[in-house]
Amino acid sequence: MSKFISLQKAIEMTTLYRAQMNTILADEFRGQDILVKSEVFSKEQVEKLLAKPGCGFLRIYYGMSQDLTIHALLVSANGSSEDILCSGEHASDEAAEDVLEEADRCPPFCPPASPLNPVK
Repeated sequence: MSKFISLQKAIEMTTLYRAQMNTILADEFRGQDILVKSEVFSKEQVEKLLAKPGCGFLRIYYGMSQDLTIHALLVSANGSSEDILCSGEHASDEAAEDVLEEADRCPPFCPPASPLNPVK
């Protein structure tokens, strides 16, 4: 299950990811900002997911848009680790507020420098 880690461990992980993120891509996809460094979601929207009846977890899926960029998709999950999603006739209803996406993605909207995001 999830646990908190030290800032130093997080720095090591984000540094390794930034160093390797283009090398894991096929040559034709390198340098196109397909892989994301970070995304920021509003507290209000995340709280809506967490307030869903039965929510015990927040799950992050990774998806890809038509331009091949990677995006985080956030959903609530219950104590049995089942996604809390509308189904059937409401599955395409944006008003259901079941899946959170369209965050500010870095790049291009990168945060100020921090230990997890050194500016180069």
